Amino acid sequence: MNKPIRRVSVFCLVLVLALMIRVNYVQGVEAGSLNSNKNNARGSIEAYSYPRGDIVAGGQAVTKDLLVNGNKYKYRRAYTSGPMYAPVTGYSSQVYGSSLLESVEDGILSGNDSRLFFRNTLDLLTGKQKQGGDVVTTIDPKVQQAAWNAFQSSGKKGAAVALDPTTGAILGLVSAPSYDPTSIAGADSAANSAWLKLQSDTSQPMLNRALRQTYPPGSTFKLVTAAAALENGIVTDINAPTQSPDPYTLPQSTTPLGNESGDSCTNVSMNDALKVSCNTVFAKLGDEVGNAKMAAEAAKFGFNDPNLLIPVGVTKSVFDTGINRPSNALSSIGQFDTRATPLQMAMVASAIVNNGTLMKPYLVAQERSANLTVIDQAKPTQLSQATTPQVAQQLQTMMENVVQNGTGTPAQIQGVTVGGKTGTAQHGVNNSDNPYAWFVSYAKDSNGKEIAVAVVVEASNTQRSEISGSGLAAPIARAMMATYLGK
Repeated sequence: MNKPIRRVSVFCLVLVLALMIRVNYVQGVEAGSLNSNKNNARGSIEAYSYPRGDIVAGGQAVTKDLLVNGNKYKYRRAYTSGPMYAPVTGYSSQVYGSSLLESVEDGILSGNDSRLFFRNTLDLLTGKQKQGGDVVTTIDPKVQQAAWNAFQSSGKKGAAVALDPTTGAILGLVSAPSYDPTSIAGADSAANSAWLKLQSDTSQPMLNRALRQTYPPGSTFKLVTAAAALENGIVTDINAPTQSPDPYTLPQSTTPLGNESGDSCTNVSMNDALKVSCNTVFAKLGDEVGNAKMAAEAAKFGFNDPNLLIPVGVTKSVFDTGINRPSNALSSIGQFDTRATPLQMAMVASAIVNNGTLMKPYLVAQERSANLTVIDQAKPTQLSQATTPQVAQQLQTMMENVVQNGTGTPAQIQGVTVGGKTGTAQHGVNNSDNPYAWFVSYAKDSNGKEIAVAVVVEASNTQRSEISGSGLAAPIARAMMATYLGK
């Protein structure tokens, strides 16, 4: 071989080697990033080339796949009772991606989870079409429907969450207003128009108010303050006078704090103070407990936890630490910077009725393959011991007094033990906007069946002077609890 030919041969060999190195690098190293690149439509096209698995509630699928046989996509996602279940399912869109369970459970629903490898291999060998697995939720459809109907019939804006206190299973999860995920599932102009309309809607129908929005909890936070006062020995008898002035001057200030109820709260017991919701008593108790111990108690109920997954991520509820005495006193009545999701306040009620044990909330009961083989079964897990059984039972006594004789009477259910706490939280600069109306509650029947519920009404057609947790939020909670207990 002469010298010029040898040089050309070596040069060609170098080119072939460079090509092989590049191909292997792209396939082995860059494959993941290329697959996930938002400009690469191949992944989305492949994902909608076969049916996704279903999201299930109460034994019935609330999702389905429509065969469309388009130029790109063979299937499109659709939803049964879409707006009612949207805060649970989220959306799966050919253009806009996915959210909530459609996102975090995508491995199972798409059939790409490593735990489905054996199933997928068998289907490949037998020539069966690939199909995703199912995600079975903990949602009780009747509880979900009761809450949804209550919001829809009244035109109210807000959210409701129901828990099984003994397991942490989420029985109901409603956010209003809502949207239909089916409307944005496709890749056509109608889906694009629906998406743009939702993005510009000032009522924020795509906001998951139950999990992703925090509100000042107002007087419902007095349950945590009461627990802190009992845990730290500030109050040893819930029926003893509390030495509380009315009005109460915030510590280290000349600012007086009064009461909304109009009842005299001077020196009343903590039991009576919760019954009529005395700001003065609980602000003073919060000051006596102190910020560090108040924050510690709030943390045991779930506040300030940035890592709560159900498995969907939940926005952190906040009780400030390291604040001065007047701010701590206001925080102790659910104002200042204290903020909570409806799920968080349902957790407070859940821990109290479960004798102080807070179970971790969870939304997925089972993951299973397309042939219904169970891949994973949820196991109830204790999140914390929020308070002692003795303190929890004292809190139950006070909450049941609220429903029997105080501000929570609209939540009464015949033949059922109901405990609750109303709340009206300030909203806007200098309380200029209509306040938020809260009701945090639990119900249990003679057979030991229990449910804990939190409801917040963010806005309604009610006149400002008539807004209250008792009038707006308690009837929704009552409907959910009565439905679950068959009453």
